Amino acid sequence: MKHEVDAMGKQCPIPVVMTKKVIDRATVGDEIEILVDNETAVNNLSRLANKTGCTFISEKLKEKKYQVKMTVQTEQSGEPVSEEEFVCEIPHKKVTVAVISSNVMGNGDDDLGKILIKGFIYALSQLETQPDTILFYNGGAKLTTEGSESLEDLKQMEADGVEILTCGTCLKHYGLMDKLMVGKVTDMYTIAERMTGADKVIRP
Repeated sequence: MKHEVDAMGKQCPIPVVMTKKVIDRATVGDEIEILVDNETAVNNLSRLANKTGCTFISEKLKEKKYQVKMTVQTEQSGEPVSEEEFVCEIPHKKVTVAVISSNVMGNGDDDLGKILIKGFIYALSQLETQPDTILFYNGGAKLTTEGSESLEDLKQMEADGVEILTCGTCLKHYGLMDKLMVGKVTDMYTIAERMTGADKVIRP
């Protein structure tokens, strides 16, 4: 017999508790498929499988969606699980910040540099894992304002949840304060905070 457990969005240790209830009423040979949305739950279900003598297979279906398959191998005692046995800390999410300080990429020919920075921003928008924040300052502030050829890509990333921040002092310097078309105006304190708090900083 096949059982399905939908534990998407459930906080630890609920996925383990839900699955243990199914295991307790299952018979030898029954298959159990569990859906969860984080690796911590997958690891806890692996511990549960070892404790209850079930086989264990896991597969990442897509971002924040995992499928675990267990097969019951032995008769179960029905003993409740001790929640203390299962680690409920969610792993630290690594934070990536992209820093763009010019409206051109690299040194040399500025016309080429404009083509390169446009391509770089497009490439960021196509990545499976996008930066958490993109910071624009100095000449980079021009890329978030009216007339920028990267606005469509930046707006798409913002819609996908990427934080886009542009230096207010820089916008004032270039006379672009009323021309901002995507993201929010920020200050140097926030820029420094985002950069120092990042696990990885990308600079084109």
